[in-house]
Amino acid sequence: MLNKLYVGLVHYPVLGREGQIISTAVTNFDVHDISRTCRTYNIKKFFLISNLPAQRKIVNKVIDYWRDGFGSGYNPNRKDALSVFELKSYMEDAIEEIEKIEGQKPLIVFTSAKPRDKEISFEEMSEEIEKRQEPILILYGTGWGMPEEIRKICDYDLAPIRGKFDFNHLSVRAAVAISLDRLIGEKI
Repeated sequence: MLNKLYVGLVHYPVLGREGQIISTAVTNFDVHDISRTCRTYNIKKFFLISNLPAQRKIVNKVIDYWRDGFGSGYNPNRKDALSVFELKSYMEDAIEEIEKIEGQKPLIVFTSAKPRDKEISFEEMSEEIEKRQEPILILYGTGWGMPEEIRKICDYDLAPIRGKFDFNHLSVRAAVAISLDRLIGEKI
């Protein structure tokens, strides 16, 4: 399998509880755990997208500690996992970075915990990943999900992860891990 997959964790623009556009706070767990998942599944880059300067400053301090500071020697596995991590201010910045790396615009996959019209199943998306030559960016939202404006620019609308019970509120860390396993599993 070609290493052409990218993951974006969107902190802005996302929806607030009442449906308004907001920026969400970054959690340290998301940075570390999603980086580890992405490194495990051979994702080319994991972009954390946050427009808030204060949040970006905190993330940069954490990353510097684990990549170049005491943490890099203390836990080399974490340093290795963070090798795929990159911080961007806006989704457009991540798309531009992929274009620079790949020489073409990526196909974009929208994810959500909510059912939507015209979803593509995990099996169908896995087949698309196998056959497509273009890079692919899979976006995950924080807060109450990504707004419709983002969905409209996406090429695919991935079906939500569903259990057989009435509760469906996975952490984004768990959603990334489950969906990457369903999409690429042991094909890497």
